[in-house]
Amino acid sequence: MATPPVSNPQQTGGAGPTAPPAQSTRLVIGSVAVLLLLASLDQTIVSTALPTIVADLGGLAHLSWVVTAYILASTIAAPLYGKLGDLYGRRRMVFVSVGLFLLGSTLCGLAQSMEFLIGARALQGLGGGGLFVLALSVIGDVIPPRDRGKIQGVFAGVFSLSSVMGPLLGGWFVDAFSWHWIFFINLPLGALAVAGFAAGFSATGKRTSHQIDWAGAIALTLALGSLTLVTSLGGQSIAWGSPTALGLIALCMASTVSFVVIERRAAEPILPMSLFTQNVFVFTSILGFITGAVLFGAITFLPLYLQIAKGITPTMSGLMLVPMTAGILIASTSAGQFMGRTGRYRILPTIGMGFILAGTLLLTRIDRETGVVTFGLSLAVLGMGLGCIFPVVTTAVQNAVPRAQLGTATAAGVMFRQIGGSLAVAVFGAMFAGRMADVLGDKAAELGGEIGPQIVETLPPALQDLVATSIVTAIHPIFWVTAVLALIGLGFSLLLREVPLHNRVVSKGE
Repeated sequence: MATPPVSNPQQTGGAGPTAPPAQSTRLVIGSVAVLLLLASLDQTIVSTALPTIVADLGGLAHLSWVVTAYILASTIAAPLYGKLGDLYGRRRMVFVSVGLFLLGSTLCGLAQSMEFLIGARALQGLGGGGLFVLALSVIGDVIPPRDRGKIQGVFAGVFSLSSVMGPLLGGWFVDAFSWHWIFFINLPLGALAVAGFAAGFSATGKRTSHQIDWAGAIALTLALGSLTLVTSLGGQSIAWGSPTALGLIALCMASTVSFVVIERRAAEPILPMSLFTQNVFVFTSILGFITGAVLFGAITFLPLYLQIAKGITPTMSGLMLVPMTAGILIASTSAGQFMGRTGRYRILPTIGMGFILAGTLLLTRIDRETGVVTFGLSLAVLGMGLGCIFPVVTTAVQNAVPRAQLGTATAAGVMFRQIGGSLAVAVFGAMFAGRMADVLGDKAAELGGEIGPQIVETLPPALQDLVATSIVTAIHPIFWVTAVLALIGLGFSLLLREVPLHNRVVSKGE
């Protein structure tokens, strides 16, 4: 098939050098995939180890911060790495992010107190947030847009697989070794991956002076930090109507307004407002937000249904989520191949949102009697929908924006997906808890605020049945809401403009 014409050289970065050797490209892709796997695993791998960590270090009151510190730091860091990669070269920033990630991992493994572990997790998150963005941006440096969908489809599978496998691996490390090895395992794998990356991804040698938008960085950090904190802790560690929660919401709104004002005037803005005038950037960001909400909503609450309403073990509950990962892998690979053959992508988000709508509607029908096959097929349909969209949102925006903004636009996409996931978990959590409380009524007091499998096993049979029923009743509204989100996303996907994917590699980052 002939290469689609490129009418605007600015969009595609202009003529660049010839593509790097295939062996070097494969080495870069493999190395980046391992780094992405490590960063995404560390969002979830500690969950099953938390009880053991608390028993060893104490600090039960600070338990949630072991997870929140990593997510908070990585969310804040992601857009900053995107801009810094555009300014100073992605090769250099990969070394910085990997260095911070591995240093944080080492300190986490050596932690002897809960406070020290939380601080180390924040440092680890500062590195991990960069790996998310840089992994996707580096692909824009070594792979032509037509072929990026195939690679980013694999990356989507890596990300979804890590979400399912993280808790399983965390439990295995605790049982077979100790919780310290959840963090120490990052060191040899990370060092090997960064060595491969350094060998395969060479610097350009260019040096350019730049002006850092420090005011914008501070405003964005405050906005994302307060948003992440209030969505992570609201309704759990802090009440939604408390002065702390209201203060965080006010800080988020004020910082966001300040950020927009600053970016309009900055010489080299972290997130140029001109991006929001581009059809592809706007609508891929919306689609990324919705898919983030759907993915994290499903992963967060389905294990509760499986372990409590269905009464299966944590390990089996993780395995029962595999059909969703399989659906993502199959669909994302197929979507990447379609983009490579045709240079087109616009139809894929529409198909994907259709699958998500069908999958979420199927999940509104699950109950205590739902069979393994029915449940697995419902998840596979949902995964197929997500897999159709994940490769498109990054590939399309990288193809449409100016070359100098490739990392910035990629980082923004990651940011919107993270925000979608954080907000979804917070809103769905409040819905879930409220619906459960309605069903349990006066019996809720007997649970003492806990609904873990170990607690439920100690309850009288009648109360166990009531708890299981409340879980099923509470999870249905979540999937009705995600179905509405999918319907909205379906409408937005029809508005997405198509910029044909070219097949040239633009110049690599320094």
